[in-house]
Amino acid sequence: MIILGIESSCDETGLALFDTEKGLLAHRLHSQVAMHRDYGGVVPELASRDHIQRVMPLLRNVLGESSLTLQDLGGIAYTAGPGLAGALLVGAGFARSLAYALNIPAVGVHHLEGHLLSPLLSEPRPEFPFVALLVSGGHTQLMHVTGVGAYETLGDTLDDAAGEAFDKTAQLLELGYPGGPAVSKLAETGDPARFKLPRPMLNSGDLNFSFSGLKTAVLTLRNKHPDETATSDIAAAFQAAMVDVLAAKSMRALEQTGSPQLVVAGGVGANKQLRQRLVAETGKLGARVFFPPLDLCTDNGAMIAFAGALRIQQGQTGPAAFSVKPRWDLQELPRA
Repeated sequence: MIILGIESSCDETGLALFDTEKGLLAHRLHSQVAMHRDYGGVVPELASRDHIQRVMPLLRNVLGESSLTLQDLGGIAYTAGPGLAGALLVGAGFARSLAYALNIPAVGVHHLEGHLLSPLLSEPRPEFPFVALLVSGGHTQLMHVTGVGAYETLGDTLDDAAGEAFDKTAQLLELGYPGGPAVSKLAETGDPARFKLPRPMLNSGDLNFSFSGLKTAVLTLRNKHPDETATSDIAAAFQAAMVDVLAAKSMRALEQTGSPQLVVAGGVGANKQLRQRLVAETGKLGARVFFPPLDLCTDNGAMIAFAGALRIQQGQTGPAAFSVKPRWDLQELPRA
């Protein structure tokens, strides 16, 4: 069965085709970063309008790349939440209308489930159960995953997510938007030992996260050292603190669950220093870490197509009428 996946939860329009027998056939992504840069962040109305303009051309692209037609589709998966309501409605409305016209099933996919399962698209792939570190612009969570839809939250962020902290730090250092890649690139030229920043909740005794204090510490440090020569060292110190916390909590989650497998998903999962650190730390424990391909770390249609394929194969499609869930708890999902 060939599944079309549509991702439109925020500022990226992603479409992909996944074959349940052959795997990922094609995926295309349009990022709105250039459009939102002048505003220093995502403007929801502009995001929604841009999704409307991009979804049809991207559909033609993935069909052409795969030498397929609409009649070859066996189902459609779309991001139903969480995300921006208007942006979600674009993808949901397009998906449900197309599915109705083709008389094929459609299913709304939880955005975070797509991220959690995305490492299963690469080789080698993890086997259930595993611990998942989900690190993105809006979420920082540790989950114990025992199957599709079987997600236990081990730790969550109490305030700023990791990606959000990267973006805010970039603003403080006047690096522009989006901030994560800019901070990481600058950190490569800095000395992380020059400045000492806190490791929030490193020894809290639980698996929760908090990064608002780290952001405030960066602001204080920046005010003390406004010179341009200190910028790269501040970026390096910030990244080192972030990686220390994420790595330490992840290793404790592995020890707590007894799992030998760690899966990392979400945009911050593309960070090179974090990847290197997690490979080293899991190796010390005799465990393994799995990452999605770099081009599937950010929001994309491939992860939605894959998660949707698993749901559709289990007969979970939902009614023809559609709704979206801008706020949606991952643990509300039914087990496949």
